[in-house]
Amino acid sequence: MAKFRLLLCSLLVFFMVLSSVSGQGSAKVPAMFIFGDSLIDNGNNNNLPSFAKANYFPYGIDFDGGPTGRFSNGYTMVDEIAELLGLPLIPSFSQASGEQMLHGVNYASAAAGILDATGGNFMSRIPFDQQISNFQTTLDQITANLGADDVARAIGQCIFFVGMGSNDYLNNYLMPNFPTRNQYNGQQFADLLVTQYSQQLTKIYNLGARKFVIAGLGLMGCIPSILAQNPAGRCSDEVNQLVAPFNANVKTMINQLSTNLPGSKFTYVDIDSMFEDVLTNSRSYGLTVTNRGCCGIGRNRGQITCLPYQTPCPNREQYSWRNRCLPPRLDERHPRTSAFDDPDMVVEEEDKLVPVSSRMPEAPDA
Repeated sequence: MAKFRLLLCSLLVFFMVLSSVSGQGSAKVPAMFIFGDSLIDNGNNNNLPSFAKANYFPYGIDFDGGPTGRFSNGYTMVDEIAELLGLPLIPSFSQASGEQMLHGVNYASAAAGILDATGGNFMSRIPFDQQISNFQTTLDQITANLGADDVARAIGQCIFFVGMGSNDYLNNYLMPNFPTRNQYNGQQFADLLVTQYSQQLTKIYNLGARKFVIAGLGLMGCIPSILAQNPAGRCSDEVNQLVAPFNANVKTMINQLSTNLPGSKFTYVDIDSMFEDVLTNSRSYGLTVTNRGCCGIGRNRGQITCLPYQTPCPNREQYSWRNRCLPPRLDERHPRTSAFDDPDMVVEEEDKLVPVSSRMPEAPDA
């Protein structure tokens, strides 16, 4: 049985970046800054009064550091991407300090959304707007140490990975205690989300970012938490159709931003197509269980998330879902095509973030 290394979304990023930058040797980009939700959170919620946490066993069961706040048994997709870019594992904003920040910072927070209200059912979380504010804090700290000119040049060469939107559906629009479903139809809600998303990405651009990797949403109607609500235990076409306008809008948004923001480069990660491929051809990836999570409680192991010290499935490499919401992993044998075979993703040494002193101001807790 092949060893699984990646979440579904990570391979899609590989399609865009890895063929040109995954060689051996020094890092091919100065740093990577990460914004998102539980798919890529690596500990920012640990010290928050939140129900959206993963700093307990069995999370981290296959990770050398044990439970860290990653909603995974091992690496998340951005861990994998960092490694293949020649970067160390990117620290969470809540823990990043000193020279660690020169390789990038992860601001992702489980239950976070494009809308500030999203995820309120989990109590505390760090919405996208606050994640951007946290990046501003990091940028101020790095600039104080390295100087504005050097930082501005290097930041423009960094990768900014953004994966937002799933919670705006799962923990907002689809929740009965949120008003949005009564206020907007599916297209109107997608329009609302992407209008704000565009403004948020433009704000990151105005802070110096130029190279963006934007992840779309997958087949959310097929995740265990949705399967558990379907009497037939099948994917919900209604949910998949609900999310489709968001992905369509994001693609249009990327084209518009690429035109309107000079020097920017936006690449879309087509997660939806890869979800469909993996779930349709699961056995070719060695996946034998596709209708329930490896860890969780209730029908399809999708009604309650993985609880502390719950025993996970022993054959984790055969499960397409880690828990009630987190998406499939992919076989490392899946072809990694060169959809982002772009020398502009590789930077020269003089454009990297290089410390001028041995210590920088510490970042505050998220």
